[in-house]
Amino acid sequence: MTGAIHPLAALDIGGANLKAARSDGASFSLPFEVWRAPAGLAGALAEVLRRLSPFEHLAVTTTAELCDCFETKRQGVLAILEAVEKAVGEAAPRPAISVWRTDGRFAPLEAARADPLPAAAANWLALATYAGRLAPRGEALLADLGSTTLDLIPLLDGRPEPRGRTDSERLIAGELVYTGARRTPVFAVARELPYRGASCPAIPELFATMADVYVLLGDLPEEPENRRTADGRPLTRERCLERLARVIGADRESFTAAEALAAAREAARAQLRKISAALQKLEALRGRPPGAAVISGEGEFVLRRALASAWPRCERISLEERLGPEGSRAACACSLLHLLAASISHSRQSPH
Repeated sequence: MTGAIHPLAALDIGGANLKAARSDGASFSLPFEVWRAPAGLAGALAEVLRRLSPFEHLAVTTTAELCDCFETKRQGVLAILEAVEKAVGEAAPRPAISVWRTDGRFAPLEAARADPLPAAAANWLALATYAGRLAPRGEALLADLGSTTLDLIPLLDGRPEPRGRTDSERLIAGELVYTGARRTPVFAVARELPYRGASCPAIPELFATMADVYVLLGDLPEEPENRRTADGRPLTRERCLERLARVIGADRESFTAAEALAAAREAARAQLRKISAALQKLEALRGRPPGAAVISGEGEFVLRRALASAWPRCERISLEERLGPEGSRAACACSLLHLLAASISHSRQSPH
């Protein structure tokens, strides 16, 4: 890409997707499974940066350090920052790099390397900080449902009020829930699925994911070129039916389209129950539901249903409506841009 240099760009480096945004409003996501090819991360990031460039300053956040190709989170953060530096080294002009941390601040690349753990799994805080600006008064909630996880971050008068900071603390607090709109295995959501008048136990194998469920239900589009599925076959309705059949020990010869829809509806209901239980846990801790919820992620359609059922009077503020579908999917990267711009502006105004 050529033309004017854009002041800012941002990267949100997840274990399965690389999400990016630029200060002119452009945003996008590219699939890259870090745990399968960690040595290829720098090359994948370089491709993302080529689509973003040219720019002067890059903000970075990561959750990919949890991938099991890394022995520790520390090792993961350091490997990811090294990949970022290598990818940026190919950019012209060479931008400055700032790393977002769980203390709610940016650090220069070398400072993040010297103390890597605060940079681990910090993207949720960037999004929550931005979301607070959209719900500046009273009690509110950020709800972000991505392909893999659900973030539920309480907001008070426009500021994040998390009880946990690390992944483990957030899991305990109910602010991080491992359920997503695409990558979650069906058996992790539904213990049983309907089949020919009975309830059949779901086989605990990676036969199908929630992407199969939502394609069958029409909530997600078919993606014939997408083979990032449980069996490596395309994400089409026909293949989704076949994968879902295996969850109950059937196949396409013994599983009709009507039976597939019934099973998919039950899996979707089961995920709604899981999300509703997480919302109720937060409500119990706060004593009442929030007045507003900022919702984002490619699973916004699921969150709308869950919130309408659990808290019908709660105002819903959709990032998809404000930023577009790609902006909502890359909401953490978009949030980083706003926070970096504010940080740069503050540093310029502060006396030296």
